Amino acid sequence: MYDGIVQELIDEFGRLPGIGPKSAQRIAFHILQTPSFDVARLAVLLTEIRERVKFCEICGNVSEQDRCAICRDPRRNPELICVVEDAKDVAAIERTREFRGLYHVLGGAISPIAGVGPDDLRVAQLMTRLADGTVQEVILATNPNLEGEATASYLSRLLTSMEITVSRLASGLPVGGDLEYADEVTLGRAFEGRRRL
Repeated sequence: MYDGIVQELIDEFGRLPGIGPKSAQRIAFHILQTPSFDVARLAVLLTEIRERVKFCEICGNVSEQDRCAICRDPRRNPELICVVEDAKDVAAIERTREFRGLYHVLGGAISPIAGVGPDDLRVAQLMTRLADGTVQEVILATNPNLEGEATASYLSRLLTSMEITVSRLASGLPVGGDLEYADEVTLGRAFEGRRRL
């Protein structure tokens, strides 16, 4: 739609997850039309993130060191491990300030359609972490979708032979939601996860 490099920039932004053609165009034109936008700084950050950021050797979270800040923190409870799909899930759970254990990032979820099986995830590393008997509970915090449920089910079956409590995050109705707009699965899970007052 646009000439040369402008269209190339729009196309590159459009390749990012969650960025459609219109959003890509808006971002590109924001950069072009905003004189104060520091393009050089953005270029440096993009280069540096590729060079400096790696994955924690223990949990798989993003870090600039061999071990992430959570794995290095002696105040965290080593008896609890929360298993998540991606590093961004760690950040989401940390924002709640409710969990004080450690994490294990799988690096995705089982998805036969996408060709992702258990061997493509960090399942073997999880089993190695659990082998020494320190961990008392594994909390499965995979996404509540088809792939996340398949992953949680697989891990649950895998961990039944170990002397470890396996739990799953509760799911149900969001705060501020209306019952009439809830789908059957969400409403069903809300009933299953109800608690006494």
